[in-house]
Amino acid sequence: MLKRSLILETGDVFNGTAFGSKKASEGEVVFTTGMTGYQETLSDPSYCGQIVTMTYPLIGNYGINRDDFESIEPAIKGMIVRELAETPSNFRSDITLNDLFQLKNIPGIEGIDTRKLTRIIREFGSVKGVLTAAGEEIKVEDTIRKLKETTFPTNQVEQVSTKRPYPSPGRGKRVVLVDFGMKHGILRELNNRDCDVVVMPYNTTAEEIMAIYPDGIMLSNGPGDPKDVPEAIKMIENLIGKIPIFGICLGHQLFALASGGDTFKLKFGHRGANHPVKDLETGRVEITSQNHGYAVDPESLIGTRLQVTHTALNDGTVEGLKHLDVPAFTVQYHPEASPGPEDSNHLFDRFIELMHDNANVKGEKQHA
Repeated sequence: MLKRSLILETGDVFNGTAFGSKKASEGEVVFTTGMTGYQETLSDPSYCGQIVTMTYPLIGNYGINRDDFESIEPAIKGMIVRELAETPSNFRSDITLNDLFQLKNIPGIEGIDTRKLTRIIREFGSVKGVLTAAGEEIKVEDTIRKLKETTFPTNQVEQVSTKRPYPSPGRGKRVVLVDFGMKHGILRELNNRDCDVVVMPYNTTAEEIMAIYPDGIMLSNGPGDPKDVPEAIKMIENLIGKIPIFGICLGHQLFALASGGDTFKLKFGHRGANHPVKDLETGRVEITSQNHGYAVDPESLIGTRLQVTHTALNDGTVEGLKHLDVPAFTVQYHPEASPGPEDSNHLFDRFIELMHDNANVKGEKQHA
């Protein structure tokens, strides 16, 4: 097996064994705490531009199957694991994780101390890193210097969003799903409720959306800083009050910005399938799936028409919002839960009810 190194801008170097692609790769090094769900994680477009550390020590033990992908083409820059399972055992398994990474040209490294790496990220925050080419001799100091000087692209949403609209037909409510890097789980949940879905690109205008007469707007998850997508903020500004809106993750952050709020970068983000969130209206605590590096600033909401509905029990950050005047709500976590618990799946039913209620109000006004 060929050797490979992970080099961080902090000066830390981890030496391990290469798997997947032999190429080198640079990206933001982050960690996720899920015990399972590595297939959904590696195919989640919200990880675009990132090298993902799996904190659970054994990865790949149930292989890769055809059904659990959250996108067709993975967007991660690499994966870091403590131990890679070479002989998965599961009746659904089609190929190994190593086989998939070779097929998709994604580099990985195994055999390093992922606990130590996670502690470094928790101390310094998400850091820039490079996975060296397999078997390559490297000059560590030069690599660290170049890494510190490197600025990563900020167009991750553009990279993972659909380039043109496409339908996912149903006979229920028509929903425009704005794709900022959506997980297929969101589309699945809408389809399960017989929604007539039209998926549209991140840079779609409000006028283009309204031209197809939707009953509701879904703002999807996606990668990166929400402030890097100003065209989406403008689009949402022009839609607020016209149509019911449900935002998830990046969609939640963009909705806050469009409503006069602000966002900030978390030190090391929330990534995993075990994050407790409290519903402030009911007092109920739900275990949620999360993947984000930015959050809404609660102080910035003062003077807006937004109300905080959910908070994270781990650090008190904003996890949910609702508009006080119009039918619109958002959550920072993933109610489609792939991977993760299904505690929050009911939010899709709430969205359907919101669209029904809005249609009834419109009908009453027309007959008044």
